[in-house]
Amino acid sequence: MYLFDVMKKYAFLLALLSATLTGMAQKKPVLNHIALSVYDLGKATAFYRDIMHIDTIPEPFHDGKHTWFRISEQSQLHLIQNAKAITQHDKNSHICFSVPSVEGLIDLLDKHQIYYENWAGEPKTVTKRVDGVKQIYLKDPDGYWIEINDDKY
Repeated sequence: MYLFDVMKKYAFLLALLSATLTGMAQKKPVLNHIALSVYDLGKATAFYRDIMHIDTIPEPFHDGKHTWFRISEQSQLHLIQNAKAITQHDKNSHICFSVPSVEGLIDLLDKHQIYYENWAGEPKTVTKRVDGVKQIYLKDPDGYWIEINDDKY
């Protein structure tokens, strides 16, 4: 009887350890925020709020140098006014937003005369990836590249 009790305890501990390790293995990092240094906070804020339609959220500093946006349930975009100039950025370094309709966003970009291109750099052209996802690229007022696609994730 003693051996049976010991085996039950070990089986229980092994099951508990297995469940704990499985839970730990499934925990993945979550994107908390992206922070961009901007030259003109007003222009950058208006772009992400009015063109990209991202909702602002309260920011804790209240110093006129920050705007925070809610990108997803757990992720934010932070704009911080401290860039000394607007600089060039490589297209390979970009942030990407998925939208229900690339065409709908293109209409808005055209209305506001905002330039966009495909991956190859052809103006006013949409890239269609091999998986069928449509994408365009544009720059925010500080020259940061943004990919817009219709990926359904």
